[in-house]
Amino acid sequence: MKELQRNILHCIGHTSLLALRNIGPENGSRILLKLENENPTGSMKDRMALAMIETAEADGRLTADGSVVEYTGGSTGVSLSLICAVKGYPLHIVTSDAFAREKLEHMKILGARLQIVRSESGHMTEKLTRDMIEAARIIAAKTGSFWTDQLNNKDQIAAYHKMAEEIWIQTDGRVDGFVQSVGTAASLRGTGEALRRHNEQVRIVAVEPSESPVLSGGQTGAHKIDGVGAGFVVPLWQEGVADQIEQVSTEEAMAMVIRLAREEGLFAGTSTGGNVIVALRLAEQLGPDATIVTVMCDTGMKYLSK
Repeated sequence: MKELQRNILHCIGHTSLLALRNIGPENGSRILLKLENENPTGSMKDRMALAMIETAEADGRLTADGSVVEYTGGSTGVSLSLICAVKGYPLHIVTSDAFAREKLEHMKILGARLQIVRSESGHMTEKLTRDMIEAARIIAAKTGSFWTDQLNNKDQIAAYHKMAEEIWIQTDGRVDGFVQSVGTAASLRGTGEALRRHNEQVRIVAVEPSESPVLSGGQTGAHKIDGVGAGFVVPLWQEGVADQIEQVSTEEAMAMVIRLAREEGLFAGTSTGGNVIVALRLAEQLGPDATIVTVMCDTGMKYLSK
C-alpha cells in the first residue's frame, strides 16, 4: 500500500520508465521513455518549478507575503501555478497566444494572472521570447515580486539531478545514451551531469528545431515545437554539456506524436516526438546492445487545440 501524501507537491517525481515496444531501431537496441506526464500537471516542469520556489524560500528571496512572476511557453507556468496555489503565493504569468490554449486555461484555473504577448502567426521566435522576458522584468520591478527567470535560474538543475538518479536506479545502471530537447537547457544539463557522474561514457544528445538551429550555429527561425528552441543560445547552455546536437523539424515531431499515440498508446507533445526521433538515431549509432533513455516531457492533452 502506497503511503498517504501530505499534499500534491509530494507527488512530483518518481515517474515510471517505459520500454517502447513497437517504435524501435532495427538493430534491436532498447529505447526507454521517462514518463514525466505522470507528474501532477502532466509535465516534467513540476520538478524544476518546485526547485526554483523552494530554494528561493530557503534563502529568503521569496518570503511568506511575497508574490511570483515568470515568462513561459506554458508548461513552466502551469507548474508554477500549481505550486503557488498550494503555497498561497500570488502569481503573474507572461505568456503568448503562440502556445497551446489548454496551458493558458490551466494556469488561469489554478489562479494565475496572465499577460498575453501577441505572436507572429502563432510561431515561436526569438523576438517573442525576448518580448516575454522584458514584460516579466517590468512586472517584477514594479511589484517587487520574486522573478523565477527560468532561462537564467540555476536552482532548477538540482531537480534534474534527482531525475537522473531515478533513471540510474530504474535501469540498474545500464544507460548508454540520454536524449533531451533543449528549452532552458536545465533538464539536459542536470540529467547529463548526474548520469556522467555514474558513467563518463554515457552519450548526451541535445535536440533542437531544424527551423531554428542556433545551438548548431545556424540562423534563428520560427517553429511550432512548444517549450523548446528559444531562438537564441540560452544562458544555461554550456559547451560540452552535449556530445552531439541533433535537429528535428516541427513536421517530423508532429508525425512522431501520432506514431507514439497509435503504436504505443502514448499521447505526448511535440518535444517528446523530437526526443524519440533522435533516440532512434542514437540507437542506430551505438549498436544493438545499447540502452537509450529519453523523456516524455508532457502529456498531449495540453495540445488538443493545436
